[in-house]
Amino acid sequence: MKILLASQAIDGHFNPMTGIGVRLAEAGHEVAWYTGPVFNKKLRELGIRHFPFDRAIEHTAENLNELYPERARLKGPAAIRFDGERIFASNVSNFFEDIRDIHSTFPFDAVVMDSAMFVQRLVSTILGKSVVSFVAVGNMESDPLVPPLFFGFSPARTLPQKLLHAGARLVSEQLVLKPARVSYVRQLEHYGLRTPKRGPITDEPYRWSDAVIQTGTAAIDFPRRNVNPKVRYVGAVLPYRADTEAEAPSAELPRHYARTVVVTQGTVDNKDHGKLIVPAIEALKDTDALVVVATGGAGTQELRQRYPLPNILVEDFVDFDRTFASTDVFITNGGFGGVLLSLSHGVPVIAAGINEGKSDVNARVEYAGVGINLRTESPSTEALAAAVQKVFSDPVWRARAQAMRRQFEAEDSAGAALEIIENAVRAHGKKTTGTPSEAPKSP
Repeated sequence: MKILLASQAIDGHFNPMTGIGVRLAEAGHEVAWYTGPVFNKKLRELGIRHFPFDRAIEHTAENLNELYPERARLKGPAAIRFDGERIFASNVSNFFEDIRDIHSTFPFDAVVMDSAMFVQRLVSTILGKSVVSFVAVGNMESDPLVPPLFFGFSPARTLPQKLLHAGARLVSEQLVLKPARVSYVRQLEHYGLRTPKRGPITDEPYRWSDAVIQTGTAAIDFPRRNVNPKVRYVGAVLPYRADTEAEAPSAELPRHYARTVVVTQGTVDNKDHGKLIVPAIEALKDTDALVVVATGGAGTQELRQRYPLPNILVEDFVDFDRTFASTDVFITNGGFGGVLLSLSHGVPVIAAGINEGKSDVNARVEYAGVGINLRTESPSTEALAAAVQKVFSDPVWRARAQAMRRQFEAEDSAGAALEIIENAVRAHGKKTTGTPSEAPKSP
């Protein structure tokens, strides 16, 4: 089969899909990838044909604030409202027209699509192709038992909590997510497709895909009243790694420390080290713990000069997959990929993040009992020191994380994704009749 992968030009969306792309190619499928020019070199190295964005605007972790200077001033719901409309929804028509053009050169049978592109319905309905969505974040499909998105809530247990969630859900749909929904509806109307003007846009990938590859396990999701049969949890989907790839410096960690703590502030909101990295170092610098800091390439040398201590190891990037094998606690702002990788190694989490949906990730960590949610993006040194001591002193935290690790071990994530894709394409072929619909070209 000819399979087109498609993703946003954002590391956390692209990288996990590389393992799936390589597995598809190894299974004999002809694979190509539609994404931003920033990943051209990486795709050449993987031997995967690259179709770069043409009409679509390339949004990366590095250029967002350059493209939209006003974004840097936004926080919380205002930032999510802005990102939803400008970074995600605004590109829908551009993505689809690019993909439609690609089909004339690479007549694909199916598209395996980053769920955050929101062109599932257009590809399925107009091109008549099988669509499999890949969800790199937590399950975002709405459900009566699941708290509204982006507030960092855990499931409601009391009547006051239920009333609070109902109000927050209304705010989310009518204020936070509404601009994205309006933009999405308007673009679909151009193609003659009618869609309700209410309801979260985040439900669309779950509704219009033949199948959904959901990262994580059900144990790191909230309980649901309605189980979508299209959704399959596949564990921690890791970026492709060649067997011959050289080991990162973190593979040779000093072994004479009593504990190892890994700290990261991610690759997007990582410029101000005072939010998480510095308080974490200050909390642990005079202890018997080795502190491994991953800066994401921001201000590494400055941190090294500021903390020239033998137990403080500062790197641009850390090989988490190897490092977590000897890690006792992971301190993070709540990137979903890092949290999943930590838990897949049985490492408990201390989470401190709010923006970019991280509050919802950290609420899941807390609800599952596999870590401590500090409910802030700027924790104090004292709060971090107390959280680390709490995890170190009570073995139940590691026991819960280890129990979740065993669930991750049960999955061959890339193999499961391959099975989902092949089954979805075969099932789509059996039920499809006629030819793809014609629709106007986007202006």
